[in-house]
Amino acid sequence: MHHLVATDSVHTTAAACDYLAERLGSDDRVTVVSVPGEDARDADDALNVANARLIGTAEVETERLDGDADPASAVLAAANARNADVIVVGPHAGTPSAGPALGSTARRIVEGADVPVVVVPLSL
Repeated sequence: MHHLVATDSVHTTAAACDYLAERLGSDDRVTVVSVPGEDARDADDALNVANARLIGTAEVETERLDGDADPASAVLAAANARNADVIVVGPHAGTPSAGPALGSTARRIVEGADVPVVVVPLSL
């Protein structure tokens, strides 16, 4: 199975890795894409977290996407281009003040995806 994790923060990546840890098999692949938001450094750190947390559990690829104008479209295009079987996202930007509701990017990914989308809760 090919999982595409879309993230813009270390919090989202950590939550996605926690979710995937018990579900990954040796034949699974994980592509982690970051779409930098307000804090591009956090998006880059998010990719490093994925490599550190998932090493040895599955084949892992990371990539920083250019999604300045439309992060949801960049994630959906990445999932389609890589033939992802599932997309894993956080409910919103990984900030404590964001609240529990789906953010606009997560909502657009859920609404526009051709594959299942898993929204992982953030532990902030």
